Amino acid sequence: MKNDIGKQVRERIAALLTAAFGLVAALAWNGAIRAIFTRIFGTAETVVGMLTYAIVVTIIAVI
Repeated sequence: MKNDIGKQVRERIAALLTAAFGLVAALAWNGAIRAIFTRIFGTAETVVGMLTYAIVVTIIAVI
């Protein structure tokens, strides 16, 4: 019983760490993709730039 709880705790911590690193990676990609779109479209605040960025990120998230 005690071993099972320890194993579950380790599995949960591993899952949480994996999710945390995934979030960090997603934020890094967010910055990189924004920089690319800023270079292509001039500013990230234009409607075309924002829509294109949102569409590309959505496609990447679905794949």
